This record gives sequence, structure tokens and C-alpha cells, in this order.
Amino acid sequence: MAIGLDLLEIDRLERALERRPRLAERLFTEGERAYAAARSRPAQHLAARFCAKEAVAKALRLEAWSWQDIEVVSGDDGPRVVLHGPLAGRARTVEVSLTHSRGVAGAVALVS
Repeated sequence: MAIGLDLLEIDRLERALERRPRLAERLFTEGERAYAAARSRPAQHLAARFCAKEAVAKALRLEAWSWQDIEVVSGDDGPRVVLHGPLAGRARTVEVSLTHSRGVAGAVALVS
């Protein structure tokens, strides 16, 4: 079992996305972008998903990986992580907890 944690200032991601609009396509799946776009402050939700991806990568001790291979899917019982591509078999279970305030987003991942 391993744990990963990540925090991000939401404004930092907002500014990066404004400077490079295609960055969102590289970092987030279509489903993640659609989920965030339906919210009043999309960057807040994208930042939490960014943190979740980083937390999972840290828990799995990944050095090189594709942002598209870690996807945060929202369901009735909260967010869950789906691993795609070469990461699909790297963990039996991936639990994730997301949080955000006005200024900061964060995530914790537990991988076994």
C-alpha cells in the first residue's frame, strides 16, 4: 500500500491554462474537461483533478507517464480513479480524496 499527496494553487493553473489553452487537452481527458466546464469555476475542479493525478503518480512511484492514463471519474458515490494504457494493471485499488477552497486544491491517493 502506498500514499500520494499533492497541493496546487488554483490561480497558478488558471494562469497556465489562459496562456496555453491546449494545455487542458494534454493534462485532462475529455470527460474531466466536460465535468469541469459544467461548473461555475472550471479551474477549481481541474486543479483538484490535476492534484489527484499527481498524487496517484507519486503513490505508484511513476517517473514518466501520460496524463491521459490517470483519469478522475465523478460518480454518485464521489470521485474515483481509472487507470488506462500501460498503467491499467499497476494497482488493484486506487482510492482518492479531492478537496478545494477558493485558493488551493489538493488530493490524497491510496494505492494498493
